Amino acid sequence: MKEVIYINKFLYYIYIIIVVLTIYISIFHFIQTTSTAFNNSQSISSDYHFSNSDFCWPVPGYHNITSPFGPRISPTTGASRNHSGIDIGAAENSNIYSITNGIVVFVGFQGANGCTIMVESNNLHISYCHVSPNFIVSVGQIVTTGEHIANVGPKNVYGIPNNPYKDFKGNPTNGATTGCHLHFGIKKDGIAVNPLDFF
Repeated sequence: MKEVIYINKFLYYIYIIIVVLTIYISIFHFIQTTSTAFNNSQSISSDYHFSNSDFCWPVPGYHNITSPFGPRISPTTGASRNHSGIDIGAAENSNIYSITNGIVVFVGFQGANGCTIMVESNNLHISYCHVSPNFIVSVGQIVTTGEHIANVGPKNVYGIPNNPYKDFKGNPTNGATTGCHLHFGIKKDGIAVNPLDFF
């Protein structure tokens, strides 16, 4: 009789453990699934920032604005005090994508902007600056939303004639820059506007 009671108690405890484990696993699985779905939706929206007008974020995975649009303290000699775009901190060689459909109207070195690609789209003039000097698009090329058009350039560039920009060691820089980033600017009807208004 005692053995039957012990067996029943043992089976009861096993049953309780199984129920608790089942509840724990169900809750843990629900949290993991919800978290994964939330993170995936967050990464899609934050990486691409598709807006109602179908503009896409130029440097997926990088959202740190190191210098916003508008008045600022000039970070280095030759840099503007009224920032006509935004600076997005990004690692060298990170992919840069066209934010919308357009036509490439400039590819080359452009003073303080360094290596630059400009795209026109209707009444918008879009600038991607401090890009890699290894250009992958050319003037006259039609580009589409989300198309890979450049890479984030290095801080230092060599072989550019008459480049007046240098770092504290005297090495030539990719325009007026202190490090790798994308300067991203938009002019609407010829007037510089805050690029973040498009996302």
